[in-house]
Amino acid sequence: MEPRIQYAKTADGVSIAYATLGKGPPVVYSAVLWGDITLYQTAGDKRFGPATADHLVECGRSVTLYDGRGSGLSDRVPAEFSLEARLSDLEAVIDALGTAPIDLVGRLQGSPAAVAYAAKHPDRVCHLVLWNAFARGTDYYTATPYTRSIRAFAAAASDDWEFLTLTVANWVLGFSDLEHGRNLAASLRESMTSESYLKGTEAALDLDVSDLLPHVAVPTLVIRDAIQEFAAAPELAKPLASRIPGAQFVTVNSIGAFQSAIMEFLSDAAADPRGEYVPRTGLVTILFTDLASSTALTQRLGDAGAQELVRAHNAIVRQALAAYDGSEVKHTGDGIMASFPTASGALECAIAIQQGVAAHHPDPLAVHIGLNAGEPVAEESDLFGTSVQLARRICDHAEAGQILVSNVVRELSAGKGFLFADIGEVLPKGFEDPVRLFEVRWQAT
Repeated sequence: MEPRIQYAKTADGVSIAYATLGKGPPVVYSAVLWGDITLYQTAGDKRFGPATADHLVECGRSVTLYDGRGSGLSDRVPAEFSLEARLSDLEAVIDALGTAPIDLVGRLQGSPAAVAYAAKHPDRVCHLVLWNAFARGTDYYTATPYTRSIRAFAAAASDDWEFLTLTVANWVLGFSDLEHGRNLAASLRESMTSESYLKGTEAALDLDVSDLLPHVAVPTLVIRDAIQEFAAAPELAKPLASRIPGAQFVTVNSIGAFQSAIMEFLSDAAADPRGEYVPRTGLVTILFTDLASSTALTQRLGDAGAQELVRAHNAIVRQALAAYDGSEVKHTGDGIMASFPTASGALECAIAIQQGVAAHHPDPLAVHIGLNAGEPVAEESDLFGTSVQLARRICDHAEAGQILVSNVVRELSAGKGFLFADIGEVLPKGFEDPVRLFEVRWQAT
């Protein structure tokens, strides 16, 4: 399919070309050094470019590709390739889409920006896929014979740009199709000047998101693609996965296996066959978390310090949700709303969250939690209705470190071993009648 080109403007005034294929829940590819639109348009290119884009579209997803600054159809100047610049390109494209949250795919030189975006904007990313990814550029460019050779070939770029692009293209294709290699090499030359390529490879050596990996608080899949042995070594992918809380790691040996792995990961347990999130309906238990004194923390710690606490909260909550069959409905800014098929699972999750928060030192992290059960209305990947509103108000009434629940949650979990303390009736804001609340005893006595 032929993509329709649009433009987004970065914070520093650079025009970034992007294109969206298909319709459905959004998937965004973080661009590699050469840019993705031009590579996608290269006839028959399914290995070097964003493979699986068409497959995702066929599965009911929309896929957004873009050319980073200095490449493809985007502004060629200033050709700045630092992590900050590449992150700015990605932010501009996602902002222009206006469809958060999104699923984010990062591979090769696009992976550091994807990691940085997920760590910085956890509320705007549903899933993160890292494909032949690396955290540090110095590791990548010493990992395989191919990546080591890139540095040597780069020296020839200014002298013989055609030779360099032919070598790179045919190496990628395994020297199996010389005609395709010539077409791909021509596409690479159109996508970037030799000067920008030299600057980009030099800047890639300085890319380092190692310190951000523990702060990625979104579900993450790390894929080591053995189809492209040249691209990345397993010794890069496995440590990457091990440092991201709750990340999954898989090695695939075929395009089909890759397509299955990515679609299985992007499709939640509560998803339809096209991968679109469908909230649970019928009787469900709703859980809200909320950071305690978030405004005061921002004043005391500053924006960056407060954001660190948000990331820690998100990581703890999402790890607990994964353990107790919880489905994240949405991020609320200072907290998370989730649904559960059982009250006992929701209570186990709430206890795990408070225990995780209590173990998080030395930061002043504290969380309010409120739960209610009922039959909410599902609409546009969200839940609405009185049962949801009451859960929110119960959370508002809780103090830091407390878990408060409605009587219906207590009754649904009777006989499951939970300890409750009756705190009496309260009148939630916006409700006409008082409700009786119970505190869950979660601390060891």
